[in-house]
Formats: sequence, structure tokens, C-alpha cells
Amino acid sequence: MLPAPRADLIPNTFDYEILPLVKATGFREYDARWLFGPEINLLGIQALGLGLGTYIHELGQKRIVVGHDYRSYSLSIKQALIIGLISAGCEVLDIGLAVSPMAYYAQFDLDAPCVAMVTASHNENGWTGVKMGAQRPLTFGPDEMGRLKEIVLSGTWQQRPGGSVAQVDGVAERYIADAASRVSLKRPLKVIAACGNGTAGAFAVKALKAMGVIDLIEMDCELDYTFPKYNPNPEDSVMLHAMSKAVREHGADLCLGFDGDGDRCGVVDDEGEEIFADKIGLMLARDLSQLHPDATFIVDVKSTGLFSTDEVLKANGAKTVYWKTGHSYIKRKTAELGALAGFEKSGHFFFNAPLGRGYDDGLVAAAAILAMLDRNPGKKLSDLKKALPIAYTSLTMSPHCADEVKYKIVDDVIAEYTQLHADGGSILGRKITDLITVNGVRVALEDGSWVLVRASSNKPEIVVVVESSRSDDDMRALFRDEVKPRLAKRPEIGAYNQEI
Repeated sequence: MLPAPRADLIPNTFDYEILPLVKATGFREYDARWLFGPEINLLGIQALGLGLGTYIHELGQKRIVVGHDYRSYSLSIKQALIIGLISAGCEVLDIGLAVSPMAYYAQFDLDAPCVAMVTASHNENGWTGVKMGAQRPLTFGPDEMGRLKEIVLSGTWQQRPGGSVAQVDGVAERYIADAASRVSLKRPLKVIAACGNGTAGAFAVKALKAMGVIDLIEMDCELDYTFPKYNPNPEDSVMLHAMSKAVREHGADLCLGFDGDGDRCGVVDDEGEEIFADKIGLMLARDLSQLHPDATFIVDVKSTGLFSTDEVLKANGAKTVYWKTGHSYIKRKTAELGALAGFEKSGHFFFNAPLGRGYDDGLVAAAAILAMLDRNPGKKLSDLKKALPIAYTSLTMSPHCADEVKYKIVDDVIAEYTQLHADGGSILGRKITDLITVNGVRVALEDGSWVLVRASSNKPEIVVVVESSRSDDDMRALFRDEVKPRLAKRPEIGAYNQEI
């Protein structure tokens, strides 16, 4: 019987080889992520599988899809996870190398209610993790992650007979065909597919060609788990700038960038301009609300304020709900409210029927963008962007902050802004009109500008986004003169991953 995990084991010791290591901080709000080696070992992954198998039995399930992303250690991690799941009496369906949405698709394709996808998404090499769910198309949220954490760390899992594993072939081909069926492109477009050498490179090219893209340029689509150029993260400025450069060099109509596990899509237009996913979401909402009047859209609190003021959405009877950042939160809210679609600034797009099955999928998002262009044959992507009201939105900026203290830091910032609002205070000469505190704090100002501070759900970081209704300079001032100095007062705040 595997003993309960410990958190104090050190690599290259006897105990590390015979006991499970699991650091509690790896259990995030809606998935699990650890640095493989110092924070979790293979026996710890096996313990995670035992705990997950025990939990899904509590939920009355046992059939589970398992896949893994393309990293040097992901296969061994998946195999350790499978050993734990089998020991817990689960029926494991191993789909092999996959992107996360392929595993979600397989839940429907193979009639399996549960999923465990081994992936560190776009995190740097060294990270690993598991995205889990037991009620398709949803993935775990805080309640489910809390129960799983309790089982694993206490070692109160239950071994059961009857566990099995089957290698399932053909899922990738069916997944690609399903994603491609979302659009049949009639318009000749030159499209760049940027994959950052991540797992999506194995599938995106085939899918885009099947969607009708004849002139397709491959950009870093070869699988290379060293990520030689940059992490596959279409929200990161390095990858976005590379995508922009490629569009200008090739005279492309657009570039579609996919993250490390293929559940996100980033976009650069025909002028080489980066379009953040919330603005692409607004363009899609405008387009789709004409076809589906009175539709509801869900957006995360990092997204542009234009969703609540846009006249086209109002004319089409569309309703927008701002909700917590995180793929699990937006996915769940989209399902709960029966929304047509959900958009997250990080590039997660969620489409319910008839557009999708409700889970986040970079290829289905790409199909939706191509379909939008097909419905606007006389317009370039840059034309659709220029038709939007003007708002100046920053990159997502993340200063380092330890997992153990990041939520306390954000709670303190919420309290400061709450007091400032109550006192009738202002930010750069503008009064605070509203606070949204469902996920950190989003401080709305009287001219429509806003600032956001929240804790990252999957890394030891704080997340900062600002938006100005006035100018690019004002957007930078909101960060430089307001948010950055407010956070800098706290010694726990470290260096930023990127700044404007």
C-alpha cells in the first residue's frame, strides 16, 4: 500500500525513491501543476492517480480518458498516473499524445464521463500538471480540487479491483475531422499557423487544411520539447511579436497561434497587429449575435469593458456577463447560463451548440474566426478590428509572488481599493465608479477605464491588466503610476514577466 505523500523529500535520496512527494501548493483552483522533481515525484503522481480514482468513484464514475502533451517527461508521468488510476479500480482509456481539447473531445467520442490530461500547458519546461474533469464538458473547480487535495495529501484513497487500461487509436483523426467540420472556408486566405514547437503542431496544420485553408504557412510546427525559440504561449509578447513579424514577411491575411496544449488561440491580423483574445471575442460576439439574436456571452474580468458598452451587441439584444478568470470558471459559467460562447483574455474560447461542445479548443476557435471572415468577404481582419470602439488594453503582466502569500496580497489590495472607493477617492484624477471582486479586484473608473489585480490560479504570480478609454500613454500611466507602485510597497512582489 502506497503511504501518504510527504512534502519534505529531497531528490537524489533514498526516501525520494521509495516514498511519494507531493507539495500542497500544486493543487490549484482548477487544475494541478508542479515543478517535476522538487515538488512532485513519480510516486507522488501515482498517489495523485489513486486519489483521483478514489474521488471519481465517490462521484459514481470509473471510466476516464487519459492523454499527455509533448514534453520529455510527460509520458512517464502519464504512466505513473495510470498506475494509480488502475489501482483505484478505474477503466482507463489512453489516447496517447494529445492536446487538451482532444482529451475533452474523447470524453464524448468514447462515452467517458471523466478526463485526466497530463499537461503543463504553456508553462516553462520543468513544470507538469493534470487537467481533470468528471462531468463533461466541465473541468474541476475549487470544490473538486479541494476534495482531491484532501484525499491525496491524507492518503485516504481506496484501492479497488477491476482496474484496466486500453490504448485507443483513431481519436486524433476523429478530433481533427470534428474541429474541421465547424467551417468550410470558401474565401482564399493566406494563413500562418504558429505552434511554438508545442503539442498543437502535431494536429493544427492538418485541421486548418481540412477547414479549407489552401495557402497555409507553418511556423514552428515541428515538435521540440526544448521550446528553442519561446514558450508556446500566444498571450506572451515574444510569441506575439514573432507572429507579427511573420505576417509582415509573408503578406498573410492572419496568423493563428496555439499554446502548448492546444486549448488556446492567439491572433495577429493582416497588418501584423496583435489582437488580444478579448477583442477577438468582441468581434466574434458582434458577428455571432447577428446570427443568434439575444445571445448571452461570458467574459472574464481581464477582458475589455467594451462588451458592456458596445452598440452592436445592444442592437442585437446580446447580454454579457463578466466572471472569474480561469478556463474552468468561464467554461462552467458558459454551461450554467446556456451562453452561446465564453471568451477569456488569455485565449480560451468556449462555444456551446451549435458552434461547439462547451470546452475550450484552440482549433474550434480558429474555425470560428475563419467562419467570421468567410461571412465578411469584403473585409480584412484589420477592418473588423478597426470597426470596434477604441480601447487601449495592456498585455497581461505578472510579477512573481509566492503561492503561499499571493492570495493574502490580493486581499490586501482589494481592501485598499474598497476603502478608496468608500472615501470617494480617485485614480489619476478619475473617480472610482464600481468594483468587481468575483476574482481579485477590477476597479472601474468614471471614463470607462479600469485596472485589475488578481492572483494567478496556476503559477506563483500576481496578474495585472489595465485598460484606458483615452490613449496608449494613459494606459501605460495607469500601470506605471497606479498599480505598479501600489504593489511595489509589498516586499513579497518580485520581478514582472513582462511590462508595458
